[in-house]
Formats: sequence, C-alpha cells, structure tokens
Amino acid sequence: MTDGTFEKLGKSEERMYGPKGILVCGYPIAEHEPLANALEKLGFGDRPIIFITDNELAETLKDVLTYENRSGIGQPSDMPRAVIMSGFTQEEVHRFMSAYRQAGLPSQLWGTLTPASESWSVSLLLKELAAEDEAMKRQRRK
Repeated sequence: MTDGTFEKLGKSEERMYGPKGILVCGYPIAEHEPLANALEKLGFGDRPIIFITDNELAETLKDVLTYENRSGIGQPSDMPRAVIMSGFTQEEVHRFMSAYRQAGLPSQLWGTLTPASESWSVSLLLKELAAEDEAMKRQRRK
C-alpha cells in the first residue's frame, strides 16, 4: 500500500519500510498468547508484537510501534481483526501469511507500514485496509 493504493507484494529479501514490529488488532484475548508464541516459533521473536487496544485507535502507527513488546496483551479489542507488519522482508510477509492460512485461522486484514501510512491513525489504516480488502474481493469475483 502506498498513498492508499494497493501494491502487489514481491518475494524480495530486502527489508521493507519501518522498524521491526507486528501490530495486532481485534484478536480475542484468548488468542493473544498463542499468537505471540506461534510468531516466535515462526522466527519472528526478534520483533515486538503489540496488541492494539481500543484506546489507541487515534494513535499514529509510528507512535504505536514504539510500544514495548507484548504491550496490550490480555486487553480486549473491538476493532476489526488485522495484522500490520513493519520492517519485514517481502519473503517474511509471505511466510507469515502462509502459516496463518495453513493454520485455518479466520480471515483478517493484512497491512505493511509505509512512509505514507506511518503518520496515519490506527483507525484510518483499518478503514483503508478494509476498503482494499473489499476491492480485492470484487476483483476476484470478475
């Protein structure tokens, strides 16, 4: 995503924009620890995983990415289910998404931090990701 438009992800090993981090939105509390543990097993234990709470919807992605590892764990969230990745390689994004799908988990929104989106609020990014998801679904139906 760049300036609100979707870009297809390649398979590069070059690190994408932003500090390493994983922002998690809308997961039930019971899934917090299992997700954090699964991410460590997948080799993503070197980056903070931050569970966004409803109180942080107005915060910018840049600010939220400064939170401590496992911030927000065990706190409820009523927002859409989503994961926003920062500082990943394209290959890591594919590995994460593939493992998620293979586990048979519920569909969710996916995003990566960009220079444009880092100044957006969590709420705005979730709206943009939902719009992109809907556009992709319409495109697949054609």
